[in-house]
Amino acid sequence: MLDKMYIDRLIMTALKEDMPMGDITTDSLIASSAVSKAQLIAKENGIIAGLDVAKRTFAFLDEDISIALSFKDGDFVKAGQIIAVIEGNTRAILKAERTALNFLQRLSGIATKTGEFCEKIKDLPAIVVDTRKTTCGLRVLEKYAVRAGGGQNHRFCLSDGVLIKDNHIRAAGGIKKAVETARGHIPHTIKIEVETETIAQVNEALEARADIIMLDNMDYETMREAVRHINKRALVEASGNVSLDTIYDIAALGVDIISVGALTHTVKALDISLRFI
Repeated sequence: MLDKMYIDRLIMTALKEDMPMGDITTDSLIASSAVSKAQLIAKENGIIAGLDVAKRTFAFLDEDISIALSFKDGDFVKAGQIIAVIEGNTRAILKAERTALNFLQRLSGIATKTGEFCEKIKDLPAIVVDTRKTTCGLRVLEKYAVRAGGGQNHRFCLSDGVLIKDNHIRAAGGIKKAVETARGHIPHTIKIEVETETIAQVNEALEARADIIMLDNMDYETMREAVRHINKRALVEASGNVSLDTIYDIAALGVDIISVGALTHTVKALDISLRFI
């Protein structure tokens, strides 16, 4: 469930960006009382996400608009299938069209890519999670789309989890000191994750009693050795240059979590169109 006030702010910002002084084409051509019917159509196979956002975008401009959905977020659609039928004020449909599609296509693209990664390791216990490599201002929506595609979320922001990365380690004077200092400043309910690049760092993170150990950009043999060293004493996250070609082999090493920045930062929008009927 997405927060309505948050979504409304995003939609309003997007609509103002697209028509800061109205829609000169639509307002010139279409009578204010005109009513039309249109279909949202999938142009390629994929997983749908963002239908509520798209619906809300149209409703912003026509409170009485009717939108009949044939699918829900997380559903797989095939090319040619009708996702929804829209009926309402013609001006409203035309003005909201691009903004609604921008949201729907991007979120569906994220959900689709996430589903592809999850499908690769469906028979293994590891989970696929996202990162903070999201579009500025759209993080909540994009992370929602990851869940719609079958993935799970890493931390949402810098405020909700301790993740000690390479630059933190250098600035703090080492892993042990960084973990000890962090524990002295956070509640007992918050876990500490440490990014590691070598077996020596993995051992240091274990000695510091890190809750989660990230194996960052390690080759397969080093990851295998790291998993063996950790031996269930901490959760193990693999990260760095994970692709559809490599994710299965990484998951098979016994890691618990695989974070994939590509879920949100290099995404092809799902091709969806709106057609008047």
